[in-house]
Amino acid sequence: MAAPATPTLSISVRRLALLLGGLAMFGPFSIDTIFPAFPSIGAQFGADKVAMQQTISVYLVAYALMSIVHGPLSDAIGRRKVILGGLFVFAIASAGCALAKDLPTLLAFRALQGLSSGVGLIVGRAVIRDVLHGDDAQRLMSQVSMIFGVAPALAPVIGGWILGWSRWPAIFWFLVLFSVVLLVGTWRMLPETHPPQSRLALAPRRLLRDYVAIVVNPRFQRLSAASAFNFAALWVYIASAPAFVLDILKLSEREFGWFFVPMISGMILGAYVSGRSAGKVKGEKLVSIGFACSALAIGLNLLYNLLVDVPQVPWAVLPMVLNAFGIALVFPIVTLAILDMYPRQRGSASSLQAFTSLVLNAVIAGVLSPWISDRALWLVCTAIVFLALAYGFWRWEARVARTRLGEGTTTVPGESI
Repeated sequence: MAAPATPTLSISVRRLALLLGGLAMFGPFSIDTIFPAFPSIGAQFGADKVAMQQTISVYLVAYALMSIVHGPLSDAIGRRKVILGGLFVFAIASAGCALAKDLPTLLAFRALQGLSSGVGLIVGRAVIRDVLHGDDAQRLMSQVSMIFGVAPALAPVIGGWILGWSRWPAIFWFLVLFSVVLLVGTWRMLPETHPPQSRLALAPRRLLRDYVAIVVNPRFQRLSAASAFNFAALWVYIASAPAFVLDILKLSEREFGWFFVPMISGMILGAYVSGRSAGKVKGEKLVSIGFACSALAIGLNLLYNLLVDVPQVPWAVLPMVLNAFGIALVFPIVTLAILDMYPRQRGSASSLQAFTSLVLNAVIAGVLSPWISDRALWLVCTAIVFLALAYGFWRWEARVARTRLGEGTTTVPGESI
């Protein structure tokens, strides 16, 4: 099946990168800005640590369920409409969270946030592949990743600042303002990158058939699993950030930056190197370097936690710089490889990749994190397991791809972009 024609851009690549990066940020902002407010929200609603952790897991479950709709919906009616609609709903949901008077109400509006917030990241990936291909697509994906990577570092710091002069509802009012700014920016600047002649009818039976075809594709399974488990090695710390920062590192609500800033610095640097390497270093080699960096980082983290009784900054967080750097090298290559498998169904492919990662993240946040976040050693051992799984799936795909390459039927992952 031939790929659709690439539309002409009416916006500069740099401005598009800034806009798509901002759209990708409001999902992480939804999670990380409220971390410093966990103690105050829990005290007001009489909720313990496990109950408060559900504000993350319910958000992620809703995000995951709706993620399988965002992509195909954008394939059918266009990228721009879906993004604008998601931003509008997110603003309403954030206002509902700010006005919540009890935990069930807060959880309900957190779910609504999750249902809407995926449009920026999921549909944004499809936009990138709509307008660019090859090395140019890798560069833009890396630029967006750099901007997106700032969000987890800024969000808890902003949340802590807001708590310094107001109560926790002000954090959600900030999210309302942020989403409105993005809505106006999208309305004014983002062109429609998926023209009517390239769209697919939103037929439930065909959609289900297409989804099944993607899900049962062994190559999609291997690539999406490699991407999901690779990020999970870092996500286990992000999901456990309130316990890791406040209980293990003994820092205050305003000191989440000690954890997030080093981690995101590594992610931004990795995204920058990935973009600069496009067309110069083969994708498969970049992925191998990325996994090697993550393995070294987690090995150093394990050694540190075995040698000390009480982890302290900066040594407890420095290995995450290298781990995040490695993840940022891997992500653009694997994501573009998945999108290139389905040139006419990029939205659906992006949705299912996101769904795979989000389901895993929701399980980690809602089930695993409350059990392992009491000790730093348990966190690093869990990260080791996830990284090993990610690398195993990647090597499996590379081995299968080389076998088929010898038969002239496919390419090694990372070589086609």
